[in-house]
This record gives sequence, structure tokens and C-alpha cells, in this order.
Amino acid sequence: MEEAALISVVSILALGIFSQWLAWKIQWPSIFIMSIAGLLIGPLLGWVNPEVALDELYSPLISLAVAIILFEGSSNLDFREIRDISKSVFRVVTLGAFLAWILGSVTAHFIAGLTWEVSFIIGGLFVVTGPTVIIPLLRNAKLKPRTAAVLKWEGIIVDPAGPLLALFAYEVIKVITNEHLSLHYLLNFFGGAALAAVLGLVMGLLISVMANKGQFPEYLKSPVILAFVLLCFTMAEVIMHETGMLAVTVMGLVLGRSKRYVSSIGNVGHFVENVSVMLTSTVFILLTASLARETIAQIFTLPIIGFVAVMLFVVRPLSIWLSTIGTELVWREKLLIGWIAPRGIVALTVAGYFASTLADDGYEEASLLTALTFALVFITVIAHGFTLGPLAKKLNLASNEPPGVLIVGASSFSISLAKQLKDMNIPVLIVDPSHGRLRPAVESGIDTFTGQILSERSRFSIDLAPYDTILSMTGDASYNALITQSFAPEFGFNNTFSLTAVSNHQMSKSALPISLKAHLLFEEGATFPELNRKINTDYEIGLFEWEGTETDLLFKDIIPETATALFVKKKNNTLVFATLQKKISLDAGDQLVVLKLRPGVPANV
Repeated sequence: MEEAALISVVSILALGIFSQWLAWKIQWPSIFIMSIAGLLIGPLLGWVNPEVALDELYSPLISLAVAIILFEGSSNLDFREIRDISKSVFRVVTLGAFLAWILGSVTAHFIAGLTWEVSFIIGGLFVVTGPTVIIPLLRNAKLKPRTAAVLKWEGIIVDPAGPLLALFAYEVIKVITNEHLSLHYLLNFFGGAALAAVLGLVMGLLISVMANKGQFPEYLKSPVILAFVLLCFTMAEVIMHETGMLAVTVMGLVLGRSKRYVSSIGNVGHFVENVSVMLTSTVFILLTASLARETIAQIFTLPIIGFVAVMLFVVRPLSIWLSTIGTELVWREKLLIGWIAPRGIVALTVAGYFASTLADDGYEEASLLTALTFALVFITVIAHGFTLGPLAKKLNLASNEPPGVLIVGASSFSISLAKQLKDMNIPVLIVDPSHGRLRPAVESGIDTFTGQILSERSRFSIDLAPYDTILSMTGDASYNALITQSFAPEFGFNNTFSLTAVSNHQMSKSALPISLKAHLLFEEGATFPELNRKINTDYEIGLFEWEGTETDLLFKDIIPETATALFVKKKNNTLVFATLQKKISLDAGDQLVVLKLRPGVPANV
């Protein structure tokens, strides 16, 4: 038994992370890859059955993982994201969720053939969309801020509301069908939900106060917060089942609000995010690998397929359009939001609970709940995962341009580089706190932002979606390194670069680690003062005309000794910047951008 559990846990952990990597590599929805992986190792090939291997630990582990995922999502919410669309968000998470509940319940009764009692329970559960599926999709689609904010807030706020609606419907049914239960029993439900919310509020405030007063050391901050999250979830679940998600969501919202006043809390964000990514991968494979073959066979029946179709094409669009009448959203935003509603982990986990509970209460159709839920999850993940990006671009709600470059620091060289990027139809933005330094860029028609890039206001105000590369090119090497370190989790290690202010040959080669060379731009001697001196005298930035057809050719084999290679624009529109470590190569059709002598200037200058 121990060996089976060990093999199951390790296999699922490794397969989950590999699925995330593969999805990133081929630009497919990660949830789709994880679903296929789970089905393959579980019901299709029969290699692993996590529910049997983990036995009594199966459900608690999934519940705790969902708690951490919900906390991570809610703690990253910022009310400033919805200052222009607060009415829309409020309507979607209240009236929209209510309409989705009622319409979904009617659909479950008339299309899937469930009784009214079971229909209202499952209808409440299916209002969820969830951060486990929405946030990865938004990350890949690069939506404009307004639309992305509505979908993200809906996913996180409604996620705990779905199980509560299902539980509320179940409690009402028990009161109606059991003459020994009175309305006082129903009032206990509202009392338990309110108590769970208060518990989350108190826990969030407690951590904020402790962090502000330095009550725990920096190296224990992340473990302490995770411990509080698990404790909050468990205490709420003891109070009343299915209220733990509400408690940790409220706790996350409180801590997210506190980040503005207690900066040290924000430092744990990336750690919790990494844990959340790992848990998302693991839990989804756990759930799909535990499905029975009989459950999968039920998915392909006409009532279930019909139910999913009506949920996708009628219930979701109708609930969004009705709930957003008279709000700030335009028709294109309503159309996209009305289509996107993928279900995820919460729907699967809570459906399993209600399936067993309703079966114990004598409802025969309870056996259909797992198949119905998985069909909705799997089909919505596929349909919405593969259509979100193309539909958003078609509706002009996402960037149709190639990935852009964010440049920190306005100088003669950086502005010249930005001009070249702009001429190549590559989105570029220069950020600098000085209006004066930015004036030449503004006069050249380059997008600019006046502010300190590391300040919270600036990072919130700048839409980073169009940019996947950041170049820190100020005259302060330490500041450049700090920006590189700060934005590496967001842009990725391979997309964060900086200039050095001193010549690299002045430093001992042994003192310059390989990881730093990967971030330092261009070549030996290409320092901030030298590059600006050149651009202000006899040099210019431009394309190097290369007519060759060879592939994998090093740029140093073809450019003059006086030229400095800056970057290559590949045929697929990706940019590859030269660094001290990476000597870029050329393929036929690539465009090489260099810093070169102006025409007519002798080479000995």
C-alpha cells in the first residue's frame, strides 16, 4: 500500500509539472494537457488509481490544495483593477451568478433529466469558473485589462459561492422533505457561512498585524501564511462543510488589500504562486486519473451532451447579457465574457461530495453527477481554451501585434533602439521618471510612461500584456540588476535583460557568474556610457542587410568589427537579444539589428 501511494504521488507530481511545461511549449491550454495525462494513466491504461492508493487521504489532500489555490487567487486581486468596471463586476458575481444558477437548474431538469432537487444542487455548483482554469487562459491570451479583470474577478469570487449555493439548495431540500427539520435548521446554514467569512476576515487581519509588527522572521513568512491558510480552511470546514473555500477567499482578499500598507506581505506572493501552480497540476491529474471507465462512458450519452451544449450556448451568454444591461461593458466585451466560462477543480471536487451524499439520501440519479460534471469541465476547457485567444483578437480585445519590448530608462541609445523596434512594427514602451529624458521619445511617436517602474502605482498603471521582454538600460547598474530580479518572475528569466554601467573586463571573469552573463546585454565593452557616446557621435542603429541563405550562422562571421549586434528578429516574430553568454545565430530570413557606423564615417573612428 505504501509503495503504491508513493508511486502514485511521485508520478502525478512529475506528470503534472511536465504537462504544464508541455502546454507552455506548444501554447495549448494547460488544463487540457493535464486532463489527457490524467485520463491516460488512470482509467484508460489503468497504471494509477490515486483514490485507491491514497485511501482516506485522497479527499483531504485535494481540499487543502483547493484552499491554497483559492487563497493565492484572491490575495492577488486588487480593487483598483475594477475601478472603471466595478458595476459590471458586481452584477456578474451577483445577478449573473443567480441567473446562471436558475437557468442551469432548469437545464439540468429538462435536458439532463434530473429531479428538481438534484437539479438545483448541481445548478448552484455549475456557476463556478474558477482561478485554476481562468488565470492560465488569461495568461496565454493576453486580454486587455477590462475584460481580463471581469473574468478573473468572477472566477475567484464566484468559486466559493458555487459550493455554497449547492449546499444551500441541499439544506432547503432537506427542510422541505423532512418534516422533523424546521426553518431553524436552515438558519444554521446562514450562520455557518457568516461565521466562516468572519473567520477568514479575522485570520487575514491577524496576519497583517503580525507582519506589520515583525512578529515572524522573513524566512518563516511564507510557511506561516500557508499554515494560517490551512488552519483557516480546516476550522471553517469543521464549522460547516463546504465553507472552507469561502473562509480562505475572504482571508486572501484581506491580505491582498493589506499588501498596499504592509509591503513585506507582498514578498511571499511568488512563493505562494509557485505552490499554487504545482497544486493545480497535481490536483487536476489526481481527479481525472481517479475517474472510472463507466463514468467516462456516461459522458457520451445524449442527455449529457445536450446539457453541456445548452450550458455553453444558452445559459452562460444569457446570464451575462441580462446581468450586464446598463453597465460599462460594450457588446464585444459582453460577447467574449458570455462565451468564456470554463469549469475546473472546484466543480469536480464538490460534485464528488454531493454525488455520494445524494446517493446516501436515496437519489438514484446522483450517479450521473460525476459524469455530468466531468463532461462540462472537459468540454468547456477544450472549447474555451482553444477559442479565447482567437476570439479575443477577432473582437479586438487582445493584442494582435507581435510580442513587444518594455524599456526602462530613457537615453539617446534606448530611444534610438525604441525607434528601430517601432519601425519593425514591434510594440515598445519606454518608462522613465523624468519628463525631460522622455521628451525626444514622445516627439518620435514612441509610447512612454512617466514614473518609477518599481513603484506599486506604476506597476499597476502599466498594461504589461503587450510586452514579453524587459530591457533595463539606465546608467545605474545596481538599479538595472534590481529591475531584472524584480521582473524575472513575471517576464521569465530568459526575457529580462540589463545594461552594465562599467566595462566587464574591469571585473574578474571568475567574479561574473554565468547567470549574470545571461542577463547582460550585447558584448564586452557595450556599457551604458559607451553606447550613448557612440549613438551621439558617429553611430546609428539599423538593419544589417544580409542576403545569405545559410542557417545557424554566427552574426560575428558577417558583420564588421566596428559593429555591435543587438538583436535578431526571427521569421516567427520572436526577438533574440545578444548577451555576454548567448551569441545569437542567424537563419535565412532573419533580420539582424546592429549598432553601426553611419554611412561615410571612416572605420577607424
